[in-house]
Amino acid sequence: MRLQKYLSAAGLCSRREAEKWIEAGRVSVNGAVASLGDGCEEGDTVCVDGKLVSVAAERCYVLLHKPKGYVTTLSDEKGRPTVAELVADAGVRLYPVGRLDFDSEGLLIMTDDGAVANALMHPSHQVPKTYLVKVRGRDFSAAAEKLRKPLTDTDGTSFQGAEVSIVRASADMAELSMTIREGKNREIRRMCALCELEVLRLRRIRQGEIQLGELPAGKWRKLSKDEIDYLHSLT
Repeated sequence: MRLQKYLSAAGLCSRREAEKWIEAGRVSVNGAVASLGDGCEEGDTVCVDGKLVSVAAERCYVLLHKPKGYVTTLSDEKGRPTVAELVADAGVRLYPVGRLDFDSEGLLIMTDDGAVANALMHPSHQVPKTYLVKVRGRDFSAAAEKLRKPLTDTDGTSFQGAEVSIVRASADMAELSMTIREGKNREIRRMCALCELEVLRLRRIRQGEIQLGELPAGKWRKLSKDEIDYLHSLT
């Protein structure tokens, strides 16, 4: 196995970052400083900065349908329910990748693979995230057109334009499909507020190539091999 893949599998960093560590002389195999392109085999001793590196036998990757009313943390000082409680029966300690706020719901990837988590959240990958957003307002066509263009909040925070389509609409309510690539704090809600839309429900249904599908709220499933391969392609 190539060293950069081994270090990524160990959850230390992405493959690109591992290459930088190897070039900097921070990685050794069986006591010898490694070079870019070197590999390792079962039984080899791999160290970074003199510290032994080991790869867990198997990493765990799950998709949770986060319900409204849960915080995306492992513990909460206010005593609110956490997503960690919903995946407690997975058998390993899992960490949420990114966040969904307390009032939001939908797809949340959780894993013990730090390299994959970092790659999925890194701004350079611009991983698209799609949401179904129920809103109250007026002139939804005009609002959708505004949401497709860059916006700036009152505090100076800028947002890229979203991919927006109107799924259904009535006189004062609509459901929008919105795809964003940044993932700034409360981004969808803040963008909608700037377009005079009140968000009534916010549900993430897709992240990159991974879809929520029909998974019930509060339930989780393990990712498929194809979904895990997709995540690894980002590292």
